[in-house]
Amino acid sequence: MASGWLQVNEIFFSIQGESTHAGRPCAFVRLTGCNLRCRWCDTEYAFYEGRRMSVDEVAGSVSKFGCDLVEITGGEPLLQESVYSLIDALVASGRTVMIETSGASDVSRLDPRVIKIMDLKCPASGESDRNLWSNLEHLTARDEIKFVIADRADYEWAREVVRSRNLAARVNAVLLSPAFGALEAVRLAEWMLTDSVPARLQLQLHKHIWPPGTRGV
Repeated sequence: MASGWLQVNEIFFSIQGESTHAGRPCAFVRLTGCNLRCRWCDTEYAFYEGRRMSVDEVAGSVSKFGCDLVEITGGEPLLQESVYSLIDALVASGRTVMIETSGASDVSRLDPRVIKIMDLKCPASGESDRNLWSNLEHLTARDEIKFVIADRADYEWAREVVRSRNLAARVNAVLLSPAFGALEAVRLAEWMLTDSVPARLQLQLHKHIWPPGTRGV
């Protein structure tokens, strides 16, 4: 049995909408709380809403879906100490575990078997000064880096970071994602093609399957 308690916003079963695993059925654990306030955030309800659950209760809820892919997200999941116990329980069960983190929290303690999806914050988010650049040293060829792009300035910033820090050689994938409702995907695609950026264009697939504001997907 795992020990510890978590404040959980929601647990649900859906289609993975992002990362190189996009399109796969996935069990999601969304934890409550975030230390950032990105201007384009689409999960503000996760800042405060949630209920207290034991790690065993969360792991049991996930197991009911019968899915071998799990993502822990938020909010910012690394703010809760018991997330490490949850990760241990899920990895021990043989599942592929992903964790989506802003990159403003230290990732060095994460089990190397976990796939880190690290969201480096661009200037338009209002939180780019919070990026913890030392986190890059703890990424592996299993991990992925995401940039949410709201405008041309964000794109140029991300393009420079990708190149100057040789990100494509550090991780499994570099993902450039247009901020939904702020930047048309075609614009980002054109910029990427013009500059031959070593990255993938990422769309939030779940927002194209269900209405953008739908929760639990």
